[in-house]
Amino acid sequence: MLESKCKKCRRAGEKLYLKGDKCFTPKCPFIERPYAPGMLDSQKKHRSPVSEYGQQLKEKQKIRNVYGVSEKQFSNYIANLNLLANKHKVTGQLALIISLESRLDNVVYKMGLATSRSLARQIVSHGHITVNGKKLDVPSYSVKNGDVIAVREGSKNSKLFTMITDKLKDVKNPSWMTFDSSNLSAVITDTPNDTDQKFDLNKVLEFYSR
Repeated sequence: MLESKCKKCRRAGEKLYLKGDKCFTPKCPFIERPYAPGMLDSQKKHRSPVSEYGQQLKEKQKIRNVYGVSEKQFSNYIANLNLLANKHKVTGQLALIISLESRLDNVVYKMGLATSRSLARQIVSHGHITVNGKKLDVPSYSVKNGDVIAVREGSKNSKLFTMITDKLKDVKNPSWMTFDSSNLSAVITDTPNDTDQKFDLNKVLEFYSR
């Protein structure tokens, strides 16, 4: 599974930071092999131009891989885009970011409780997280303004969390949450509406508007 994450970065032609801390070390496979998997030596030097459709597909796959969502989940976000855009009075591009950033697994990642979104998904799925005091193991749950996200009391002594205490001091949390490192909890204070990576959202929406 770890190798498949590296292949996703190589196929995208850029680091997607899917493996957490290892992506920032010289051991990152993308540094040694910054070309698509399966390419011949001749292809590495002379890449064929990518069609408009290919660019749209590549960007769609990139954002899906970064957030770790299935094609079905992503298609559902697209299908509900206009409804969400009207609700928040924002553009379709920003509505898509809101859909993805509001995911519970992403919030756990942004709290600094996991070094990658894939680890955050596992943490949620294994029942380590509560929302408003109740255990919730659905990574795709969409948080709302006022929600309190926290590590379950019974999980606080787990190595998952006792070993990251020092790292939390260096985590820069987004403006839409307030984080309490002493209690390993956060309050959602606004609509999650920013992302830590660059995407060409126009190409993503163009892909689905064909």
